[in-house]
Amino acid sequence: MNLLYSNDKRGAYPPSWYAATATPLAPFEPLRGAQKADVCVVGAGYTGLSAALHLAQAGRDVVLLDAQRVGFGASGRNGGQLGSGQRMEQDDLEQLMGEPEAAKLWDLGEDAKALVKSLIAEHQIECHLKPGVAWTGSSDSDVKHLHTYADLLAQKYGYSDIEILDQATLRSVCPSPDYRGGILDMGAAHLHPLNYALGLARAAVAAGVRIYEGSAVHDIEEGTPATVRTDAGHVVADHVILACNGYLGGLNRQIAARVMPINNFIAATEPLGDRIADVLPRDVAVADSRFVVNYFRLSDDGRLLFGGGESYGYRFPTNIAAKVRKPMSVVFPQLKDVQIDYAWGGTLGITMKRMPYLARPGKNILSASGYSGHGVGTATHAGQLMARAIQGDSDGFDTLSAVPDSPFPGGPAMRSPLLILAMTWYAMRDRMGI
Repeated sequence: MNLLYSNDKRGAYPPSWYAATATPLAPFEPLRGAQKADVCVVGAGYTGLSAALHLAQAGRDVVLLDAQRVGFGASGRNGGQLGSGQRMEQDDLEQLMGEPEAAKLWDLGEDAKALVKSLIAEHQIECHLKPGVAWTGSSDSDVKHLHTYADLLAQKYGYSDIEILDQATLRSVCPSPDYRGGILDMGAAHLHPLNYALGLARAAVAAGVRIYEGSAVHDIEEGTPATVRTDAGHVVADHVILACNGYLGGLNRQIAARVMPINNFIAATEPLGDRIADVLPRDVAVADSRFVVNYFRLSDDGRLLFGGGESYGYRFPTNIAAKVRKPMSVVFPQLKDVQIDYAWGGTLGITMKRMPYLARPGKNILSASGYSGHGVGTATHAGQLMARAIQGDSDGFDTLSAVPDSPFPGGPAMRSPLLILAMTWYAMRDRMGI
């Protein structure tokens, strides 16, 4: 199944609130004939756009190819949360890598967050960037874990932007009966993800990047230089960057064994008006502690953008709104009958350890993907790190690529059924409150 086309129309953004409210960018022509470049980037999401932009700013000639549209994939459909640190918590990274390497990874995560904020400011990207992401717990043990983790970040990493929330203080942030406490990270942020991607594209074009849409790559001939082929043309380049994430398909077996595509879903309610005070009195984003994470925030026009819902298999459900309404009604029972105006799905990439997978799958080929729901900052940063590596500074890239990785068990044929079994088990634990 080709996930580039199995759930979406060719050349069209999904019917999301993001697409409906984005500042549009005129389509780019498909690649036709032969092109030469210093670097060919495959995939025009955050990773590819950031890599292309930073390389062009450094004087490199860059061609950027995308099978669909700029920001078409997870970069234009996600929950819009810009989180702190890495997707994996620091104490777990300390056990995995040791404290010195874990500290480097924390710093890289903070660099990623700062990079997004600086790009938005530098290029005047109108994407409604706002501070604040709360993490909430639905059980006493989850709340205790969040509070303990906040203390760890403050004491060991000097991170002081987190406010501890008990059940009473949480109500001033998110008065859901499902949550018993949590933390509020005011150093984190949230934004309109598609407008952010389109803003990066505009900046890349201004820096000299040649973007071609509707140009699916079906073959990469390794060599010095390499040749990247589409149906209607090819690019000969000294370096290739793979920035495909969940839409990689069979382009590279090494990456595909370690980065699994999964689907996720978001719904946008009607504007809530006076009911906002009963849902999110403070305009911050929220993610909860369930294994099947619920995440939500307010749109700029006062809607609740709610992400969640279980779906196994690569086809989107026929009724995405109903799929998302189910967990939304648990978190906000007062909204069980609210009108849903938009509902959409998207495909992201996850790894076994929920850390990004950065690799050199060829002599002059770099790849970054598998952001596991932490991609707004990490993907943007990964693009910059690959651009730096091509210019000879690979410190940050090498630090992230040194995180131990492992392929999903069972190979291509069995990894999806095994994931379904695991997700079903953890979803059941969520419902039982274990």
